[in-house]
Order: sequence, then C-alpha cells, then structure tokens
Amino acid sequence: MSRQQILKVQLLVGIMSLCHLRFEVHGQDYTSADVDDSIVRAVKFLSSQQTDVGAWRTESWGESTAITSLAVMSFLAAGHVPGEGPYGEQINQGVRWVVEHQQPNGMLVHQQRSHGPMYSHGICTLMLAEVVGMMDEADEPIVRRALEKAILLILESQSIVKNDRHRGGWRYQTNSRDSDLSVTGWQVLALRAAKDIGCDVPAEAIDAAVDYVRNCAGRNDQGFGYQPGNGPTPTLTGTGITCLEVCGAHHSKEALGGAEWLAENPLRDRSSYFFYGAYYTGIGLFKIGGDVADLNHEHLVTLLLPQQDDDGGWTPRSGSERQAGRIYATSLAVLALAVEYRYLPIYQR
Repeated sequence: MSRQQILKVQLLVGIMSLCHLRFEVHGQDYTSADVDDSIVRAVKFLSSQQTDVGAWRTESWGESTAITSLAVMSFLAAGHVPGEGPYGEQINQGVRWVVEHQQPNGMLVHQQRSHGPMYSHGICTLMLAEVVGMMDEADEPIVRRALEKAILLILESQSIVKNDRHRGGWRYQTNSRDSDLSVTGWQVLALRAAKDIGCDVPAEAIDAAVDYVRNCAGRNDQGFGYQPGNGPTPTLTGTGITCLEVCGAHHSKEALGGAEWLAENPLRDRSSYFFYGAYYTGIGLFKIGGDVADLNHEHLVTLLLPQQDDDGGWTPRSGSERQAGRIYATSLAVLALAVEYRYLPIYQR
C-alpha cells in the first residue's frame, strides 16, 4: 500500500464521516445498546418463524436450505451455539435439516428448487463450515462429512473449462461456463471457512478465485462489478473487498480502491439488493479496519435500525429480495450488525 493511497483513504474517511453526521442530523443517534437490542429482537423473530421440521422459509419458494442456513448463522453471529441456551435446539434442528437435504452429488439444495443452485449451495456450505466446530460429538462427524462433500462440489464446479475472463469463479449452475461475483462470493467464503477448520482446500483454488475477483475490479481499481468489465455497484464492491480480505489479500490495491469507491458511493437503503449489500460491505470494511470499519458500521446502523419492524424482523422492499422474504432480510441484517461481535469465525481479522 503506497503512501499516496493511504492518504487518499484517510481523506475519503473524512468525507464519509461528514456524510455520517448528516445521517445523524436527519435521523436518530443510535448507541451500541440500541444495536444489541435490535439483534436480540431480530433473533426472537427468527426463532418464532422456524417450521416444525426445523427449516425456515422464503416468501415465494417455501422451505429453503439457503434461508435456513442464513438464519442459523444469525443465531451464531448473535452469540448462540448449538445445543445450549434458549436457541440451542433450534440451531441443531436447522443444521440437521440442511444436512438431511443434501443431494447425492453434494449439492445442498432442497429438491433442486432453487433457480440458481450454486448460489444457495455456497451459503449452506459456509454455514456448515462455521458451525461444524460447535456441534456435539454425535453430530460433528455427520456435519463434517456433509461439508466435505459440499466442498468437493464447489471445487469440481470451479474446474469447468472457462475463458480467461471467467476462470476461477462460479455461476448459478455447476457446469456454467461463465462466472459472476455474486455467486463467487459465497463460494469463496465457504472455501475459506472450510480451510480454516481443516478441510482439504487446495491453495490453487483460493488463488484462482482471487484472480477472478480481481478481474471484476473496476477501472483504476474503483469498485467491483457483477462480471469483468461491468461497472461497480456498492453491493458487489462489498463482495469484492470481502473476498480479497478473507483470502489474505489484505489491503490490496483492489480492496483499498473498493473502499475508496464506497466512501464516495456508499450503500443506501434504496440500493439494489440492499440487505445483501449490508452484509458484504459490513464484513469487507470491517476487515479493512480502522476508521473505515467504524464509520461504515455506524452508517449501516443508521440505515438498518429505522427499517426494523415492530416484531423484530425486516421487510425487503423490492425485487428478488422481496421474493426471498423477511427471514432472508432479517438474517442478513443481523449478520451485518453483529460483525463487531466477532462470534463467527469468518469475521475474525
């Protein structure tokens, strides 16, 4: 990282701080206690929405392994663990339901009902990697076997022959011959988390994924787009930063360039895929660290807390997020707000 780039980030942090002050003037100045209370209410809401079989549902497509996995990770991020405390058995039920619906090829998608199975699969694999070390002696080997099968599927999908622009990434189908950053992000987090708990993840797979993420960086490293050559968006810039940071490319020129771009183009409550963006910008800038992380967390708080419903959940406003539903939105909101707790292994700096 050059001195010039450090100075530029510091300048833009100052700009971001001024933007944050405007948020406080027109809204409410929230405290850490308010954030804690918000997370407690959200977890209670999620608890109330679990089905009798242990799953959680989407708004439009019924029970879902991906939505169940997001809900499970929300409990973990809030400090709850399998088999203990008020939500311990619900966590166990959710994990078991996901594992029970693994397909013979390793795919973690309930009856192939997802239009983009690899997207859902990445989320589920990440959840298993985060929770496996917390399971009891009876469940741990079962979850680990499911995780290892899921990782093999991710690696096999990455090995599909693609051109230079798309090599190293993933798309919605296992045999897709192109890639996108949105699907790739979940696979990268899953591989990184699995490697951290002892799964066999070749370094070459991580390196190839990092190369693809870098291909999605904008001109002059200003943000990240959906695919190579696409313009940057706040949501996918968060994804790109997160992928690089968790894979060891800490403070790379692309990650810092993304942070610079986000300081000038921050996530807004009307941003496309807002809750997804809150999750990834929350993790990515937290891992950048320093004032950038603190100011972004405060920014997300001022965006998320006013939108929380009286029952503790969040309601997505438009598009695919509305179809995914309130469990999806609430889970991602909790995962974004709870990043500073550092309970999830993937949050560790």
